[in-house]
Amino acid sequence: MAAYQQDLMEKHCEEVENMYRQTRGWRHDYRNHIQTMKAYLSMGKYEELAVYLDQLDEDINQVDTVIKTGNVMVDAILNSKISVARARQITVEAKATVPQQLSIAEVDLCVILGNLLDNAIEACMRIEEEGQRFIRIYVDVLQGQLYLYVLNATAGKLKRQGDSYRSTKVSREHGYGLMRMDRVVEKYHGYLDRQDEEGVFATEVLLPLELSD
Repeated sequence: MAAYQQDLMEKHCEEVENMYRQTRGWRHDYRNHIQTMKAYLSMGKYEELAVYLDQLDEDINQVDTVIKTGNVMVDAILNSKISVARARQITVEAKATVPQQLSIAEVDLCVILGNLLDNAIEACMRIEEEGQRFIRIYVDVLQGQLYLYVLNATAGKLKRQGDSYRSTKVSREHGYGLMRMDRVVEKYHGYLDRQDEEGVFATEVLLPLELSD
């Protein structure tokens, strides 16, 4: 348990540091951006100013939150993990829509989403060629259930032990994370399915919700 908690803390620190670095970098350049735009304006170079604004808008979008689901907790988890993944040269495609209020405890949701994305990132990092690394994320509410789907690239065939997948890491933290996910899904009488094919691994989770108006 101590080793697992330490592993989570290290991941959290990396996520916060990565997002803070991006924000700090943009703030550092803020004054220069203002001076450049003023210069274009004073010289009447409106077309150049428009191009510069477009470039600046694209840069801001990279610093701004990537995903806005409607749920603060889900946004925090997804954006921090996506930030780390992209910093490691992993292509990420994500689509998520979630109610503001969920009947699922925040700590349980953190266990599910956090482990899903940590495992996907770890799997991608075993691929030497950066262009082959990718993660696809889909989160939505379907027929009164929270639906989570994560597909990621993998290197080689994963090991199975019965109906379960075995960790490819030397330490036991990864396996403990999978076990925690299984327990949360069981707690909510949900559904969990893991499938692998050549070069990809997919996890599908359904958690029943008590939706309120």
